[in-house]
Amino acid sequence: MAHDLPSPDLPSPGRPLKIGTRGSPLALAQAHETRDRLAAAFALPSEAFEIVVIKVTGDQILDRALKDIGGKGLFTREIEEALLDGSIDIAVHSMKDMPTIQPEGLVLDCYLPREDVRDAFVSPTVARLIDLPQGAVVGSSSLRRRAQLAHRRPDLQLVEFRGNVQTRMKKLADGVAVATFLAMAGLNRLGLAEVARSAIDPEEMLPAVAQGAIGIERRAADDRVAALLAAIHDRDTGLRLAAERAFLLRLDGSCETPIAGLALLEGDKLWLRGEVLRPDGTQVITGERRGLATDGAAMGTELAAELLTRAGPGFFA
Repeated sequence: MAHDLPSPDLPSPGRPLKIGTRGSPLALAQAHETRDRLAAAFALPSEAFEIVVIKVTGDQILDRALKDIGGKGLFTREIEEALLDGSIDIAVHSMKDMPTIQPEGLVLDCYLPREDVRDAFVSPTVARLIDLPQGAVVGSSSLRRRAQLAHRRPDLQLVEFRGNVQTRMKKLADGVAVATFLAMAGLNRLGLAEVARSAIDPEEMLPAVAQGAIGIERRAADDRVAALLAAIHDRDTGLRLAAERAFLLRLDGSCETPIAGLALLEGDKLWLRGEVLRPDGTQVITGERRGLATDGAAMGTELAAELLTRAGPGFFA
């Protein structure tokens, strides 16, 4: 169904809405999905939108761990600067890459329907995580995945593994590691679901906060864009992420902190699970909350406070 907005407010081929994104194949797929949903919502041609690729620091430095070069903001800073200076109208992000606080003047209140939240186990030779041989070399750039693996399988050798899907697949083919992990959501969006040897149940590996979700950021004062985005916002995803991101915010979550969290809707109720780990995997603290979906943010804050108390000072050191 096409939504009603005054025609001067709608994008057009002569005055396109500029969509900012990173340049990786997955980021572009997410930008195209955003464009296609907006086009469908307002019965607009694809030429009413322009996809603007912005180089971000996190995509240019691939030989060092994220925590060593500045953390999550490396995937968003340059895009947010373009949004603030008016070079683009909206920014499309993988929500698991997003810091919990937006720069002044920007707001993040539109989410597309969430994809598969699970981690994908990827290996040319091994079918499942449980089948990895003793001492196998496993590649991952995610502190969360590394800590979860170290906790479950302290025998494994964990090596740094960054880059897009294609880069990581080449590293596996070159024998740098026997297995790695990707997000099922990203593989599905790229049409590469078959790359996963298996999907890992959240009971076995709780995913990253907001994994599988796409968020669309805008200028807080831009009412025209707010009205456009309201037409494609997925309320259920918004409720789930409100809980998960409040949990992350209270924990001061960054790329230097192994944190996992997942909220599920059950009618008008929400079930939130959270997990914090020592970086070396020697200790894991888990908890959960159940309550009204509309109370998700408060539940996230409470659960994080509980885990912090149980962890005690110096837990993440």
